[in-house]
Amino acid sequence: MGCLSADVASLSFGTTAGVEICTDRYIEPSRILPAYSAAVPKHWVPEIEIFRGYWMISWFKNELGYEERIKAIETGQIPEEIMDKLLDSSPPGCFGLMLQPYWGANLRNHYAKGAIIGFGDVHGRHAIYRAIIEGLAYSLREGLEQLEKRTGIPVKTIAVSGGAAQSNRICGITADILKRPLVRGVTTETSALGAAILTAFGTGLYPSINKAVKNMVRTEHIFPPAPDHQALYDGLYKIYRQIYPALKNAYKQIQEVTGYPS
Repeated sequence: MGCLSADVASLSFGTTAGVEICTDRYIEPSRILPAYSAAVPKHWVPEIEIFRGYWMISWFKNELGYEERIKAIETGQIPEEIMDKLLDSSPPGCFGLMLQPYWGANLRNHYAKGAIIGFGDVHGRHAIYRAIIEGLAYSLREGLEQLEKRTGIPVKTIAVSGGAAQSNRICGITADILKRPLVRGVTTETSALGAAILTAFGTGLYPSINKAVKNMVRTEHIFPPAPDHQALYDGLYKIYRQIYPALKNAYKQIQEVTGYPS
């Protein structure tokens, strides 16, 4: 995605969701959690991951998306395209339904479990799906702010890739919650493009990685954050950050009683 400095972050909308930056300083995103060695010489990639990230879309499809799976067979569409329309059936904030996407515990919070709170009689499947997308965006914002705090450099632009990045609605919701524009490239196969960029530099086609990036990375769409949603999402994000601390001891006790996860 051409992210070569700490003021440009990369979001991965894949099975494991992640937010990362490229920096010329070694910075651990969390204490004793090492940064990756970057493909760019003398650079590092600190990354914060959500283990069960946009895998949550598959979870919803398999557990609650029977209607969309049947319609996909009938129409020849993929279920995810049909599920995308569910995001328009609830307003921003889902009337207070909030989801914490810890369907798999992460490295920092060993006892974390998934949680959905705020149910009311207006909430149905459509609200659960939007709460998944919003919850993932809240968690990515948390990781982004942690990286900014560690580097002392504010992120101005965010490049997005991965399967779920093909959804305009998901990208738009995420831009609103992160309060920064999201840039999507022409191809979602960014791992392959990264390999091609390094190959172009290594074989001498371009004199530097920066030059290769400038010539090979193409922007397909920019998703600006909607100003009308800022106050709502800022308020809900503050609440989101309180959920894990409030439930942490309960999660630990559940693990002790059930033995799950081991």
